[in-house]
Amino acid sequence: MERLDGAAAVPASLRGGIVALGNFDGFHRGHQAVVGRAVARARDEGRPAIVATFDPHPMRHFRPDTAPFRLTTLDQRQRLFAAAGADAMLVFAFDAALAGLSAREFAQARLIDLIGAGGVVTGADFTFGKGRDGDVAVLAALGAELGFSVDTVAPVADGGDIVSSSRIRAALRAGRPRDAAALLTRPFAIEGVVESGARLGRELGFPTANLRLGTYLRPRYGIYAVRGRLPDGRRLDGVANLGIRPSIDPPVELLEPYFFDFSGDLYGQTIEVELIEFLRDEAKYDDLDALRAQIARDCDDARAALRIT
Repeated sequence: MERLDGAAAVPASLRGGIVALGNFDGFHRGHQAVVGRAVARARDEGRPAIVATFDPHPMRHFRPDTAPFRLTTLDQRQRLFAAAGADAMLVFAFDAALAGLSAREFAQARLIDLIGAGGVVTGADFTFGKGRDGDVAVLAALGAELGFSVDTVAPVADGGDIVSSSRIRAALRAGRPRDAAALLTRPFAIEGVVESGARLGRELGFPTANLRLGTYLRPRYGIYAVRGRLPDGRRLDGVANLGIRPSIDPPVELLEPYFFDFSGDLYGQTIEVELIEFLRDEAKYDDLDALRAQIARDCDDARAALRIT
């Protein structure tokens, strides 16, 4: 699957494609419906299917002090879009230049001149252009004028409520990863490069792989049952501390998975860790023996939680 720069002309082989257009952070059930419609149309019409996303998220541009809130990285989105059947992911760099384009300018300069879009598919709440002067009605009018079709996909509901990234973020902040997974259709996962740490886990008999949280949303701090994916494709069960490790000074915000039945060196490797079940909040222990005993209990609880998934 190709990753394309939204500020450059797409290759000739991808011009005339059907473009799914949106942020798609999280790529939840609602986003999947939009991309699914675009892929189906592309296949029916013999056109390429392109998913266009924005990075950084527009909120980061307009409100740079906003706390981290992303549900996926670009690499994760690229894998998800490929699995959904897209031929390419196109990334619009959301900067002052893009933010300054009116709806008409965006449609002409990006959708027509650079992409040569044959059709665009969006969610019903999609807005675009300087000051959000464009919505799906404006997009449809521009499409009729400029020569591309427009499809709008209705929101997807779950239990009477609309599936949204906001609901997923709220579930994760509350320590309900299974609720988030139901909306995502997969567990929320944090991907990162394993860093060297203080090696206290090894001293305790539970060596961990330390990951920075970066721009990801901060789920509720605590202990989780997790599953990891290694670069070689292996999937491992484990338990992880997500938070600041109050028993260790100085506090450092990390995700620290300990994988059962694994031995090896993961330093410098990129791994992905799925949050399956919240087990308990972080706690401070007075000595290493108490901490070691609690970690052993956490391992038992994590194994039990993972058996029921």
